[in-house]
Amino acid sequence: MKIISRCPSCNSTMVIREVECPKCGLTIRGTFDRENFMDLPDGMLNFMLIFIKNRGNIKEVEKELDISYPTVRNKLDDLIELLGFPVSREQEDYKSARLEILEKLGSGELSATEAAERLKRL
Repeated sequence: MKIISRCPSCNSTMVIREVECPKCGLTIRGTFDRENFMDLPDGMLNFMLIFIKNRGNIKEVEKELDISYPTVRNKLDDLIELLGFPVSREQEDYKSARLEILEKLGSGELSATEAAERLKRL
């Protein structure tokens, strides 16, 4: 069961005040910090798990989720931001576009001339 992160009555952030060992019954009470991934939306948590399972291999994530490379990159940037880390979108967009052109060149979707022209336009 996923921990409830928001109060169903007033929408405030819930706090964790008790943890218990299911084997011996030891209970510890206090106020515990929440891990930042605990509040991720289910879809983003699923993306994170698939990304980790595939050891960060974006091509494998593309295949498993049946989404494009730029979509994987955008979801990854969204996840990084949701976890509280800064993301430079302009730099990432440039890298993503450049890599997509090179991948199309490698797969034969683009000729060398077409790829060179697209890279110049970036």
